Amino acid sequence: MTGGSPADRPGTPAPGRVSRHNVRHGLAMLRYGPNPAATVYESIGPDFFLALDDGWLNLGLWGGDGSDAAEAPLAVRRLVRRVAEALPRGADVLDVGNGLGAQDPLIAEVAAPASLTALNITRSQLVAGGNRLREAGAVPVNGDACRMPLRAASFDGLISVEAAFHFPSRRRFFEEGHRVLRPDGVLTMSDIPTLRLPRGPRETAAALSQLRAWGLRRTVAATPAQIEEQARDAGFQDVRLQLDGERVIGPALRFVRGRLAAGPLAARSLAARAMLTQMELLWERRVIDYAFLTARKP
Repeated sequence: MTGGSPADRPGTPAPGRVSRHNVRHGLAMLRYGPNPAATVYESIGPDFFLALDDGWLNLGLWGGDGSDAAEAPLAVRRLVRRVAEALPRGADVLDVGNGLGAQDPLIAEVAAPASLTALNITRSQLVAGGNRLREAGAVPVNGDACRMPLRAASFDGLISVEAAFHFPSRRRFFEEGHRVLRPDGVLTMSDIPTLRLPRGPRETAAALSQLRAWGLRRTVAATPAQIEEQARDAGFQDVRLQLDGERVIGPALRFVRGRLAAGPLAARSLAARAMLTQMELLWERRVIDYAFLTARKP
């Protein structure tokens, strides 16, 4: 995707490497500041060595079990396509938490929007994704998903891919999403819900390590039913949530495990493997899952 490659043309995942951004990420774990999500993604930088494809930060929607590395660039695009297909065509669309912008040309292809706006709290990601945003015809906006610097009733569709668990409050995000959507507007998103609270020291340690590594608040934990309820409380109707972690989390973890096994840098692999082991535990014991949600503003 770098250099304005078409969003629907898979690339080959770049070999893992450690950059100054990766070092900064390790140091940033000591202090996140008032905007943890921005701190995390500023520190990761535009070349995260575990990304499934260049510039793509989602876990992917897989057809296989994650053992075929060649599927990774297809999987990340397939996931965004699935979320974007619920958007109204030819309408004004808002992408909340758009990452490095790799998904925006694909969103533009799927929804053929009259306008596309990309909201991101991490300004450096908007800058790094500038070519992709221009390719998509998207307008970048630096702002908080829970306090959107956007006028009410400005959009017909809102998409958010794998970002809501980073927001200070899902409830406020849903309220803001409801505010900026026009009547009959569509919300479509993917998220990582918590099926149950951790039990015992191993699960608790794994959960706390993930919260710390990604700068997440403990309040991020929400069951699928709670997420649906928050969307309805914000005023949305026709709320539909589907769990599909077997095609997302499971294969993605297998892929990353394979990437690390082939990686040349032992120090980087050691730290990443420790994180991966904790996430694998949470997935295997079904503490977490992956959700696709759609809703409509009446």
